[in-house]
Amino acid sequence: MAAPSNREIHIFPDAAAIAKRASEIFLDAAKSAVADHGTFNVALAGGSTPKALNILLAAEPLRSAIPWDKLRIFFGDERHAGPTDPDSNFRMATETVLAKVPLKPEQVHRIMGEYPDTEKAAKEYEQLLRTQFNLGAGQLPRFDLMFLGMGNEGHTLSLFPGTKALHDNGRLVMHNWIGKLYTERVTCTAPVANNSAQIIFMIAGADKALALKAVLEGAHEPEQLPSQLINPTNGKLLWLLDTTAASMLSKEITK
Repeated sequence: MAAPSNREIHIFPDAAAIAKRASEIFLDAAKSAVADHGTFNVALAGGSTPKALNILLAAEPLRSAIPWDKLRIFFGDERHAGPTDPDSNFRMATETVLAKVPLKPEQVHRIMGEYPDTEKAAKEYEQLLRTQFNLGAGQLPRFDLMFLGMGNEGHTLSLFPGTKALHDNGRLVMHNWIGKLYTERVTCTAPVANNSAQIIFMIAGADKALALKAVLEGAHEPEQLPSQLINPTNGKLLWLLDTTAASMLSKEITK
């Protein structure tokens, strides 16, 4: 598989260093977006490394430096869980950053993971994106920055191997049955991610090493390795990795 020309790979000592670098990029991207078009549209992710990032954003010196009144917060995916459920991505974001910074409720756009009908949640979030980004037919939202993680089998967002949401059929948001977890999730689709101005993968841990090598160096098999679907059409793709996650990569790819 030919490497995307817009791809950069950076390796850090540990997850804390990844979070620190991601926080610096967040601030730079926010300032740049506000200067360019007056708002900063960012899609947050769940997981342990994003949690560390969120904590940094809510603490000084970043808390005072970020133009919070110009932000619009979105989510790339959500579990089939309510906003106060321990599994909720929204709850994690709220507890680590959203409730600790000067954001108004109308600036935060969550996926209604508590709905019994996840298709309803997906359709509502798709309509929300269409409204917030003033989209016409066939248009995609453009996030200034989207954060992604990767599972140890190569999934990203809630795009899991062999699931229907890998085939978006023109949808911006889909509900997705994850058989191995026996649960539904709601996820933005790959074309939505790929229209972002900047995408940051944050990946830490030895358990990610083999999948990461397969995603970055293996054959193009996105049905098996959905993270391979992420390739921005007009944007930048950053892989922020710790040394253990990157331990199986060839030296050539990390130069």
